Amino acid sequence: MKTIVHMMRHGEVHNPEGILYGRLPGYHLSDTGVAQAQAVADVLADHDISHVFASPLQRAQETATPIATAHKLQITTNDDLIEADNQFEGLKVAVGDGALSKPRHWLKLRDPFTPSWGEPYIQIAHRMLAAANTARDAARGHEAICVSHQLPVYTLRRFLEGQRLWHDPRVRQCSLASLTTLIYDDDALVDIVYSEPAGASDPRITGA
Repeated sequence: MKTIVHMMRHGEVHNPEGILYGRLPGYHLSDTGVAQAQAVADVLADHDISHVFASPLQRAQETATPIATAHKLQITTNDDLIEADNQFEGLKVAVGDGALSKPRHWLKLRDPFTPSWGEPYIQIAHRMLAAANTARDAARGHEAICVSHQLPVYTLRRFLEGQRLWHDPRVRQCSLASLTTLIYDDDALVDIVYSEPAGASDPRITGA
C-alpha cells in the first residue's frame, strides 16, 4: 500500500528585525508567506490529502491552514514537529554584528557536531521520525502533510538518507514552503522527493 507524507517547511515569517525567533510566540507569516502557503495548497488541491499535521508554532499553523481548508480537514497539532531548541533564540545572529560576534557567546559554539548551542541533531531526527511515522500510520493509502521548520525537516531527511547530521546551514535544501516528500510502500520508505511548489527561496540563518 502506497502512502505519502509531505514534510513541509512553513512560509516566510514577518521578521523585520532579523531575530532568530526559534520557539518564541507571536511570529506570524508575512504577506509573502501567506501567498506561499496558498500556492502550495493550490498545487495540492487535487491530491488525496487525508490528514494535516502541524507544529504548534503560529507560523506553521498558518501555513497549514489553507491546505486543511482546501481538503475540509482539521489541523492536528503535533509537538514533535516543533522548531529545534536554540540558545541564541531571541537574538540577532547575523555574521559580523550579531550574537555570534560577541565573546560571551563563543562557549556555546564549542561543539558544532552535537550541537552545543541547542537541541541535539539526533534528538531532532528521532522526534521528526516519530512525527512522520504517526502521519504515515494515520494516512494509510493516502497522503498527509506535516508542517514543520527548516532544521527539523532537513535533519530528518539527512537521517533517512544515512548522511551525517551536522552540516553547514547555508546549504540546506529546504526552501520556504518546500516539500520533502516521503513515499512509503506499507511501512518501508522507498523514496524521498524534494520540491518547491511555491518557488525557490534562499535559506537564511534568521529563518527557522
